[in-house]
Amino acid sequence: MRTERSNVLKVSDLHVQVQTKDGASTLVQDINFELKKGRVLGLVGESGSGKTVTSMSILQLLDRKTTTIEGSITLQGRELNGLDDKEIRKIRGKDIAFIMQNPMNSFTPVFTIGNQFIETIRSHTSLNKKQAKELAIDAMQNVNLPDPAKLLKSYPFQLSGGMLQRVMIAMAACLHPSVIIADEPTTALDVHNQLQVLRHLDKIRSEYGTSILLISHDLGVISEMADDVVVMQHGRIVETANVFELFDNPQHEYTKKLLNARLTLNLEEPIAHML
Repeated sequence: MRTERSNVLKVSDLHVQVQTKDGASTLVQDINFELKKGRVLGLVGESGSGKTVTSMSILQLLDRKTTTIEGSITLQGRELNGLDDKEIRKIRGKDIAFIMQNPMNSFTPVFTIGNQFIETIRSHTSLNKKQAKELAIDAMQNVNLPDPAKLLKSYPFQLSGGMLQRVMIAMAACLHPSVIIADEPTTALDVHNQLQVLRHLDKIRSEYGTSILLISHDLGVISEMADDVVVMQHGRIVETANVFELFDNPQHEYTKKLLNARLTLNLEEPIAHML
């Protein structure tokens, strides 16, 4: 029982099909993994391997008219697969948060950052507008954003990609969700901003015990951040291992190929020591 309780997120026998004009096509199959409290699970593989489909399944963001999700997805023991839109919206953002690959896609261009941040907080809490604004400012300070009160009045296009990504991390972290899914959170950033984003994610994990599902094709990022790694190829899991085991003694030929091709993110010192 203790093991079950420590699994914050559990995916069992996940199988996703999409209907096309040529018939049903399988996107992912036989996906099984567990994410424990305060741990970082890396999900790696080339583009098209099924990483994002898996994360969108967990968040129940796939189009239900064209896709079929079979299997079990539990968050702290609660089944997510098949929940209606109203119920899953209560959970998304509060209990499980999502950091997208392209931060610009996460914001509506015609509303200020503050409008979107404050409304997100208020939709999941009983805070009034003033309290929500104070929480937003505090969350932005925690990710070292300068002059948060001014930034809240800005529109998304007025911020750099690195700043938008940090706003998104602040939004994801401010309600202390059990799980954060970070889908290629550093891809669009330069090396300096990559390191900042990874530091902030590590800080959230260590301070709040948040579990992180870190999706990346960058094995340098995975080696620095992840405790355990799941390797995907062609919609299937080909290897699951502790991060040290995976890098020191990869078992699957595909994993060996990924490791041989990796571009390493050079860090002068481990992220944990930078906090």
